[in-house]
Amino acid sequence: MRVAFGSDEWAPLTDAVRADLEARGHVVVPAPDGEWAEVGHAVGELVALRAADTGVLFCWTGTGASIAANKVPGVRAALCTDAATAAGARKWNDANVLVMGLRLTSPEVAREMLDAWFTTDFDENESANVARLE
Repeated sequence: MRVAFGSDEWAPLTDAVRADLEARGHVVVPAPDGEWAEVGHAVGELVALRAADTGVLFCWTGTGASIAANKVPGVRAALCTDAATAAGARKWNDANVLVMGLRLTSPEVAREMLDAWFTTDFDENESANVARLE
């Protein structure tokens, strides 16, 4: 799977998540460096244009990057803090960009979120709700 990847700053967490993605066999598609609004938009565009199948995105709190990514039509970015939230975002919202905050996310929690993200399928019973977002 091709994973758009971006952050407005690089930290041990971003390095750990990138290594984890590559160890899972995913191809990491880096977004251009920039401020949170630019990086969020870039990751969103990579996903929306299908240059990547999904995205993983970071900023200090995760909030700004998720707002920026969600401005791109077709993107459903979810700011997640744990595996249950990541699973729910995939299952009920068909989220296609996972956003994490650099401030509070540990590499262990990030790994759990990635496990949930990549193993949870969208519940087709939610299709009508997701279609309303378009």
